[in-house]
Amino acid sequence: MFKISQRVVFRWIHIVFSIPILGYIYSPFEEIPNYAPAVRFVFLPILLLSGLWMWKGHIFKRMRTKKAL
Repeated sequence: MFKISQRVVFRWIHIVFSIPILGYIYSPFEEIPNYAPAVRFVFLPILLLSGLWMWKGHIFKRMRTKKAL
């Protein structure tokens, strides 16, 4: 996958998985327990990993290629 298309994919993943977190924050207090497990264990880790990959992905790629040599 090209770098530009990979970045676009990660950016859209980051945007799409942030929508339920916004719903969790702005939902009525009575509905928060319904959203909590999904936000904690699915959406937030994916959001963090995609953001970290967009921010420091070049370092992870460099470490992986050096390890292969």
